[in-house]
Amino acid sequence: MRKPSHRSRALLAVLAAAVLGVGGCDAAGGDSAGPTAARKATRASPTPAWDRSPGSVAAVGDSITRGFDACAILTDCPEVSWATGASTRVDSLAVRLLGARKAAERSWNYAVTGARMADLPGQMARAAARRPELVTVMAGANDACRASTSAMTSVAGFRASFEDAMSTLRRTLPRAQVYVASVPNLKRLWSEGRTNPLGKQVWKLGICPSMLGDADVLDSAATLRRDTVQKRVEAYNAVLEEVCAKDERCRFDGGAVYDYRFGTDQLSHWDWFHPSVDGQARLAEIAYRAVTSGKG
Repeated sequence: MRKPSHRSRALLAVLAAAVLGVGGCDAAGGDSAGPTAARKATRASPTPAWDRSPGSVAAVGDSITRGFDACAILTDCPEVSWATGASTRVDSLAVRLLGARKAAERSWNYAVTGARMADLPGQMARAAARRPELVTVMAGANDACRASTSAMTSVAGFRASFEDAMSTLRRTLPRAQVYVASVPNLKRLWSEGRTNPLGKQVWKLGICPSMLGDADVLDSAATLRRDTVQKRVEAYNAVLEEVCAKDERCRFDGGAVYDYRFGTDQLSHWDWFHPSVDGQARLAEIAYRAVTSGKG
C-alpha cells in the first residue's frame, strides 16, 4: 500500500476533528455542554426578582378604587380606597407596604368612577409620570355594566385597551411592577344585593343595568342576560391573566377578587353593590397577599 502523502494526512486530521466535534466527545466527557448550549446559557437572562416592598404606589381603575358609595351615597371616598386610602379602618395596600406617613407622600390614586378599560391608557400615563415602583390595576366592571349586553365592551377591544395601557406604562417605566386585580363576580353581587329593598331602589338609578336591571325578574330572558354578563366578566379576567403573564414584572391576583364571596357586611349599605369600608379592607388584604407572596 502506498504511504499516505502529507496532504492526505492533513485531510484525515481535519475529518477526524469534524467527527469528534459532531459527536460532542471531548476531554471533558459526553455530558459536557457543547458550544451551542454554552452560547444559549450566556444569552439567557434570569427572570427579575419581584420586589415585595416597593417604595411607592400608584393606582388606576374605576369606582371601586375610588371608594365609591363606601362613605356616602353616590359619592367617591378615596380615603377608604383599598389601594391608597389613609383610613385605619381599611389599612390600604399603600399603608401596609409603606407605612402611614410615607404612604401619604408616596402613593397616588388616578382611578376614575365610571372608567372603562379604554380609559386605562390615559390613567396609566398620568400614573407613570409619578414614577411609582408599583402600579395597581382594577378595571373591567364598567365594561360589563352597560345599558344592555350588546353595549358591553368586546373581548378584543378590552384586550387591545389593556395591552395599550401596559405599553404606555412600559414606555416610561420598564421596571415598574404591576398588580392586576380580577374583575369581581357581578352575578354574586346581584345575588347578595337583591335581598335588600333599599339597594334595589338605588340600582334603578342606573347602577350596572346589564346585571342589576329588573333585579327580581327570574325568567329565562333575565337569566340569559345575567349569564351573558357573567361570561363576559370571565372572558375579561382571562385577558387580564394572559396579558399580565407576558410581562415579567406583572402579577395577576389569580382570580382572588372574582372568587371572594362579598357578603352584606362587605357591600355598601348605600347601593348594595360597591364594596363597603369592610369590603375595601378585604380587597386590601387580597392585594397585600399577592404583592408580598414569595412567588415569582
